[in-house]
Amino acid sequence: MKSLASLLIVLLLVLSSVATWAQTPVQHPKPGGEEVVKITTSLIQVDATVLDKKGKPVKGLTADDFEIYENGKKQPITNFSFVELGSEKEKTTEQIAAKPVKGAVAPPPVPVKLRPEQVHRTVALVVDDLGLSVMSVDVVKTALKKFVDEQMLPGDVVAIIRTGSGAGALQQFTTDKRILHAAIDRVRWNPHGRAGVNLFAVADPSIEGAARVGSQSYAVTGEAALPQETLEHQQNAYTDMLGSQRQADQYNQEIFSVGTLGAVNYVVRGMRDLPGRKAVVLFSDGFVLYDLDNGKKKPNPRLVDNFQRLTEMANRNSVIIYTMDARGVVNALMANAEDTFEDFVQSGRPIVQEVAISRSVELYESQEGLRALAEQTGGFAVINNNNLAKGIQRIMNDQNSYYVLGYQPSSESFDAKKLRFNKLEVKVLRPDLHVRYRSGFFSVRDEDRTPPVKTPRQQIYAALTSPFYSNDIDLRLTSLLADDTKTGVFMRSLLYVNGADLKFTEEPGGWRKASFEIVAMIFGDNGSIVDEVSRTETIKARAETLQEIIDNGFVSTITVPIKKPGAYQMRVVMRDSATGRIGSASQFVEVPNLKKDRLTLSGILLQRLQKAGSPAPRQFQPDEQRDFARRRFHLGDNIRFDLSIYNARGAKTAQPNLTVQYRIFRHGKEIFMAPEKPLAVSAAAVDSIDSTGVFKLGRNMAPGDYVLQVIVKDLQASGKRAVATQWADFEITN
Repeated sequence: MKSLASLLIVLLLVLSSVATWAQTPVQHPKPGGEEVVKITTSLIQVDATVLDKKGKPVKGLTADDFEIYENGKKQPITNFSFVELGSEKEKTTEQIAAKPVKGAVAPPPVPVKLRPEQVHRTVALVVDDLGLSVMSVDVVKTALKKFVDEQMLPGDVVAIIRTGSGAGALQQFTTDKRILHAAIDRVRWNPHGRAGVNLFAVADPSIEGAARVGSQSYAVTGEAALPQETLEHQQNAYTDMLGSQRQADQYNQEIFSVGTLGAVNYVVRGMRDLPGRKAVVLFSDGFVLYDLDNGKKKPNPRLVDNFQRLTEMANRNSVIIYTMDARGVVNALMANAEDTFEDFVQSGRPIVQEVAISRSVELYESQEGLRALAEQTGGFAVINNNNLAKGIQRIMNDQNSYYVLGYQPSSESFDAKKLRFNKLEVKVLRPDLHVRYRSGFFSVRDEDRTPPVKTPRQQIYAALTSPFYSNDIDLRLTSLLADDTKTGVFMRSLLYVNGADLKFTEEPGGWRKASFEIVAMIFGDNGSIVDEVSRTETIKARAETLQEIIDNGFVSTITVPIKKPGAYQMRVVMRDSATGRIGSASQFVEVPNLKKDRLTLSGILLQRLQKAGSPAPRQFQPDEQRDFARRRFHLGDNIRFDLSIYNARGAKTAQPNLTVQYRIFRHGKEIFMAPEKPLAVSAAAVDSIDSTGVFKLGRNMAPGDYVLQVIVKDLQASGKRAVATQWADFEITN
């Protein structure tokens, strides 16, 4: 039997006439799309959330229940609507997965391919690793996993972004929960951030009177036997040290707070043209917008300027920012977790009390930064709450319903010489109701912000970074992991192209020609670009070959070596040179560490088995190659799957003890499970063991998307090393 790596190499040789790749530079333009609410020179639209005394959204209001003011002047409301996205409890039967069988290996969730008009909410979960302590990071990761697994809805497009990662934003928005989980796994404490191990923890609790200010710890003594003048000298010296340290911490806070605000600004900018109700949720230990000068607060010009730029960008791009204090409930007066308030009061040590009060002020000020950012952009801050997952749910519920109020601005609204910031105020005229809205916008004309017309190259990169598929050209992508003794670990992607979507122009001699450009990128789990390949190609064909390409399409290949394990996205875009049509496709691939002694499976190849005795027609490309890439089959077809097994115990001596089982799922519900069978191995394996199986598609199966899951167990191993699973999605048509 051919190994999967060998089979892929054969495919590459067969298809080499269709795929030749070269390196090109990388650019990052923005994708196109629609906005929910807008700020233009002809219309100002503001989204407002109205809540009752219990904090629940209020429905049924009319335009007569609102007043809107710009810079203190009442504006006539010309546009009004109420938008309701539905409850998080509303799920169709197909979206509710069956309960997993105890002890069974669960299949990964299949991502939903949404069109922009199908998106309800676009949510960026921004983890401020520039400002999170070690303890906060663990709490945030737990809350994020709960959101992805339990709270994320089918109409949600989500990204998980770290402020300290320096990664792009757009390419991380996805409906694929595997990509989100890979991003969560990459969230770690940043030792260079501003929060330290724990913002209010003592470095060494065994030191009597140990007190922490900012990121440093100091040991102080309360020995009553010391002379009064010695105590005064200690306190004066310590106060000087606190002042010096406070200045250093203040500078550290400023630098990393600017980094946090800048990272969020980048995310908000990237969300400008994304659809749906757009929100950023910032998880942070807080930041301070003011400096202390001789005990008096004064605005930090650098921080305030970045803060205003961020809020203006969010308001103009219709992005609501919510903030969450990841520290939860904090008692800033206590030095240790075991301390009580009575201990603090009875200590009689002025230095300890001074430090504790300083911590209390620092906590309040850091939370004020979170509150201000949320309030200025129409959101709210979740403060002093130990249940972050519940806080996220509250935010998501807030996104489900809102009012849109619009008015026609005057020429003064966009007169940059006259006004820099236009303050907005929305009032709800019914008593006992609270309204949240955007604070205002800057005097910058919308025309000045409109990007130039995209060039062909910009259109390609816009499609590459968009979380949505371009369907002018039908593309199907199958990305597979394989290992070869000569080339090492590599990812080979098979790209199916619908030839009918390309324009073939006439050439002399009855030939027809189609030219197109293909660009492929591999993104890491933090959104960074790992590799890029591209080419411009021309296909010339005539007669039967031309008709075969138009009727059945063709397959191209992309091969990229993988230098290290991790989670990757392969994204491919094709642009037809004659028409400008664009198609895009993407796939998630998780690359394990094959050097570790852990059972691992390659990717899965699917193909339709031909009926016995039927002669194979002469073709430009065999149908089985199209099956590999397209994964689209008909009712009643017999389907064969192939994969390779790595790191099986006893493989090199032809004495492995493996079992193989496969299951088929539709919408997360198991519809078929094959019995577990032993895998026969006839010879010692050098690098891998090959496995194959066949299943038949019943004629009563409903057309649509399905998942094949293959489970391999190593009976000679134990724990996590004993089980490996791999899956492939496929489509059934009539």
